[in-house]
Amino acid sequence: MPNALNSPALRSWIDIRPESDFPIQNLPFGVFETDERGPHLCVAIGGYVLDLYAASQFGFFEDLDELGDAQPKVFRRKSLNAFLRLGRPAWRAVRQRVSELLRHDEPRLRDNELAVRDCLLRQTDVRMLRPVKPANYTDFYSSIEHATNVGTMFRDPANALLPNWRHLPIGYHGRTSSIVVSGTDIRRPNGQRKAPTEDAPSFGPSRQLDFELEMAFVVGTGTELGTTVPIGEAEDHIFGLCLFNDWSARDLQSWEYVPLGPFLGKNFGSSVAPWVVTLDALEPFRVAGPPQEPTPLPYLSQSGAHNFDVHLEVALAPANGSETTISRTNFGLMYWSMAQQLTHHASNGCNIEAGDLYASGTISGPTPDSLGSMLELSWRGTRPVPLADGSERNFLLDGDTVTMRGYAEKDGIRIGFGEVSGTVLPALPL
Repeated sequence: MPNALNSPALRSWIDIRPESDFPIQNLPFGVFETDERGPHLCVAIGGYVLDLYAASQFGFFEDLDELGDAQPKVFRRKSLNAFLRLGRPAWRAVRQRVSELLRHDEPRLRDNELAVRDCLLRQTDVRMLRPVKPANYTDFYSSIEHATNVGTMFRDPANALLPNWRHLPIGYHGRTSSIVVSGTDIRRPNGQRKAPTEDAPSFGPSRQLDFELEMAFVVGTGTELGTTVPIGEAEDHIFGLCLFNDWSARDLQSWEYVPLGPFLGKNFGSSVAPWVVTLDALEPFRVAGPPQEPTPLPYLSQSGAHNFDVHLEVALAPANGSETTISRTNFGLMYWSMAQQLTHHASNGCNIEAGDLYASGTISGPTPDSLGSMLELSWRGTRPVPLADGSERNFLLDGDTVTMRGYAEKDGIRIGFGEVSGTVLPALPL
């Protein structure tokens, strides 16, 4: 089924620009609201959202046995979580039906003027919400370029990677309450910071606020406590991927992270894009990851293409200024795949839940313009990053807006992720 929905020959009766992130081959899921309706689940198509609740009211899904008695209420929710818990057959059945309804030669929706008016809304006329309500959030550290750069800056350039890094996907459990949807402002955090030249720590606004360019996968199918996820079944538990910005206060982080890891330097805010692109839509863009040396232990060993060729970029705009693209990289470079991350996460019997978010960690490439954080781009503040207006940045200033975008492209088909954006607000006084 997914292969047919990915065909470059598919066309929609909706006029879609060639550069759009959301052709009929994509159909990512999200949640929106307006003053008059919602929150409702939706699918993106061109410059529109297809309201799945409204579509269910017209009976377009009534013959889908995979939904059982869940509709229409499952489409009238504040998150995708309840829909995810229905399982992969339901996800695929809905995406298949939406693809049929939007196909250029299918009249059921196209020729029903009332249904078109009720079911299709311009994206500019709706407010997108956080797509899932994660009970749990884990942030990994799976780019070998990023880990090597950080190890070089903060430890020993000759031994940049810690001894365990090539043996297991490193990660930590983060804070879910501060994960916000794209477009939400981010307040500069206060905290303790201590520069290497200072004798004692001080308290105040972070002086080294940063972004981290990441992708996150969304769990669709959960597990029971005490069970594991074999590597060959890991992708069966993944619904899709979205863009993710793990904002970081580097000065707070570097002072507090020993011995127990990230805390106030990380938990003040993370931004997630509103659209979740399904694994089915990304199937044509699979690529093999980089060689893993040494060979992972058997429970993490896999062969074939388990990474995805997704082009990523970061733009920075000063207050009232224009954007400068400061980084371009690719998700396919990740050393540890999503399947390996999930399998390791559950290998001790930890249960996973529908809607959980698992972030990749900063995605950096091998060249100076492919680094996924200001920490690396400015090399810990020693190489200022030039912007289009003539100013420079070592780290983020109040009023700066960071926007991340991503897309996969092949055979004339562009599968995009939209964007995740946030503007830095000044710290609040204490």
